[in-house]
Amino acid sequence: MHVAIDAHLLSGRPGYRSAGVHRYIDCLLRHVRQADARVRYTVLVGREGVCPDPLLPVRQARWPTERAAVRAVWEQTAQPWLLRRIGADLVHAPVFVAPIAAPCPSVVTIHDLSFLRFPQLFRPANRLYLRIMTRLSTQRARRIIAVSRHAAEETTRLLGIGPERINVVYHGVDPAFRPISRADVEAFRQRAGLPARYALFVGTLEPRKNLARLVEAFARVRDDTLHLVLAGGKGWFYDELYARVETLGLQHAVTFAGYVPQEDLPLWYNAATAFVYPSLYEGFGLPVVEAQACGVPVLTSDVSSLPEAAGGASVLVDPYDVEALAAGLQRLLQDQPLREGLREAGLTHAQRFTWPKAAWETTRVYWQAIASGGAT
Repeated sequence: MHVAIDAHLLSGRPGYRSAGVHRYIDCLLRHVRQADARVRYTVLVGREGVCPDPLLPVRQARWPTERAAVRAVWEQTAQPWLLRRIGADLVHAPVFVAPIAAPCPSVVTIHDLSFLRFPQLFRPANRLYLRIMTRLSTQRARRIIAVSRHAAEETTRLLGIGPERINVVYHGVDPAFRPISRADVEAFRQRAGLPARYALFVGTLEPRKNLARLVEAFARVRDDTLHLVLAGGKGWFYDELYARVETLGLQHAVTFAGYVPQEDLPLWYNAATAFVYPSLYEGFGLPVVEAQACGVPVLTSDVSSLPEAAGGASVLVDPYDVEALAAGLQRLLQDQPLREGLREAGLTHAQRFTWPKAAWETTRVYWQAIASGGAT
């Protein structure tokens, strides 16, 4: 079986585009070749994309697909022609949208449907594109990969896709996310200029992450030694967040760390007193599991997929309730037996998620798509 994987959202530049779905594609490509020797691959990348596995064949587009509008046109016009030319038996669209006129069956990965649940949080053009093209892509796909049970249920509920066509394949956690020695962590803290005690958030700065409420909750925590570190690239509609920090007079206590490279993230987690992830909506919530794998106690939301990601090993709160956020964080900071229990439970829970397992399960979906017939 010859599978083409559309990896045009691999990003070689630091920033929010090299988080999230970039990491999903990157980690999948690092492991998929070893998952099943019967499958051969062609990786489709943009002009700036670099496949992380040098042994996988690559087709690099001549179009400037790093620009979203150009990439959308390439997906629907040039990609079908290329798939025919290379003789692909299947195309995997790892981020929502597959070529509608593909000459072969498709598999589509659904990460979340926030553009349908929270359309007001997206730019109009992006919202329209995702709404139309995701619906068309999933209707025509042979199989759908959902990154959590919640994402699978949302795909059925909001897109009308029967559950029999959906496979849940969880993300993995890289082995680099693990407890690191105290000496190494303290040396890193000094190099990075990080405070002795801080609550950490990791993710793109955009409204769905609920950071304005997190800042308000942080302002109510009675702990003058605690800082809040927001690590992530600027996404969209983030001006309110910066304004909230200024209005509350927290410039001295809230640090905007910017985008943190993947290889440095384990140290940022390990140096944190607590990890906070109060998102309003996620497809899975990988940072929660990464923090657990590093032995850091976690506070996260009790909505969407986040209880599923947390696995009973985190403090869960209502993300819409600032008082609940503040109380949960206060409890996490002060209750030492709770912190120790969450650390042990989190380490155990995180061991369930590996990228070799995710890659193997993904190849099983490819074979099911080829065998099932039906839509292309």
